[in-house]
Amino acid sequence: MSYRSVSVPVAGGEIFAGVWGSSDSEKVILAPHGITANHTCWQPLAELMPDAMIIAPDLRGRGRSNTVSEPFGLLQHARDLESLLDYLGVEKAVVVGHSMGGFVSVRFAANFPDRVSALVLVDGGLPLTRPSNVETADLVSATLGPAAERLAMVFSDRSDYQEFWKEHPAFKDDFNKYVSAYVDYDLTETSEGLQPSGQIKAVEADIRELFGEDEYLQEMRSISVPSVFIRAPRGLLNDQALYEAGLNGHHADLIRDLRVVDLEDFNHYTIVLSKPGSEVVAKEVNRLVSLSQSKQEAR
Repeated sequence: MSYRSVSVPVAGGEIFAGVWGSSDSEKVILAPHGITANHTCWQPLAELMPDAMIIAPDLRGRGRSNTVSEPFGLLQHARDLESLLDYLGVEKAVVVGHSMGGFVSVRFAANFPDRVSALVLVDGGLPLTRPSNVETADLVSATLGPAAERLAMVFSDRSDYQEFWKEHPAFKDDFNKYVSAYVDYDLTETSEGLQPSGQIKAVEADIRELFGEDEYLQEMRSISVPSVFIRAPRGLLNDQALYEAGLNGHHADLIRDLRVVDLEDFNHYTIVLSKPGSEVVAKEVNRLVSLSQSKQEAR
């Protein structure tokens, strides 16, 4: 499958994105990643969908977009996605968001509805339960744990960073080639040495918006495209799920006719960073594409 990269002018700099597949494909997927992640998390999905064009940005403040300055926040990420589609000449896409990328996807679908044909939320996008007795300044560490703590760490070399992730609870039993490539891409040279690419300032700004403010809930109500939520039964540390079974308290009912897929295995990371997890995502994307095509033919 072909791969190329693009850099797109946006407010505050340029957004980097990876593009798999042909621009002639009728199946176009726009895939924003999680809060401390980067676009390479979608490599397994790209391999499973060789007939699709998959557009995956490094969101501002992450990956090769980590030099993009403020503003941060979900709406700005959504505007960046619009700029990316405009740059590539893409009119409409199935939007597939993982973790925080799910929240970005919701805001994109609500603010740019003509650009979205369907919505796939992968263990993200529904308001999270705010940790009790936690000040706003401590939300990052309380919500993300080691995923956030590593952003301030300096690593002696690339193998040192690989070892850090091999010991992470989410990957101890499944440190595959996709995780290795994702981890290697994440490192960047700084004046202090090798560090993860994510800007802590960007993460702090974005995480404040993941707990269901009134404006976000209203935007959820406005979504009318076919939508699915895929729930991982285990969370960031391979233990407690980010979303409990039944989705009580997460306002899933606000998205019209939202289909919920409960998985029996996988954690918050392996749902995308493994072939079996990505097979589930690919299946749901293909189902929604077929549904959208059937509706168009019926008109």
